[in-house]
Amino acid sequence: MKLSLVGALALIFALCFAAPLSASTPIDLNTASAEQIAAALTGVGPAKAQAIVDYRTEKGSFVSIEELTEVQGIGPATLERNRDVLQVDQVAAAQD
Repeated sequence: MKLSLVGALALIFALCFAAPLSASTPIDLNTASAEQIAAALTGVGPAKAQAIVDYRTEKGSFVSIEELTEVQGIGPATLERNRDVLQVDQVAAAQD
């Protein structure tokens, strides 16, 4: 019984802290694939993620995360909802 209780507590602990760890991994708008973007961002599915990649291909690297709102279908609310997991590699942006 004691082993089961310890196992259950360990499982609860792992589940409570697993999501925040994965959610805090930043995604770089200048290097992420459409699949990675769709998986990481709340409210962004495959079509919007592909639009982000297409924008990057056409316009060049993102200079700031705020530039994401220039992509059709991505508004300020989507940006704010995902701000904590977004980043822009300044080296890639400077090379464009």
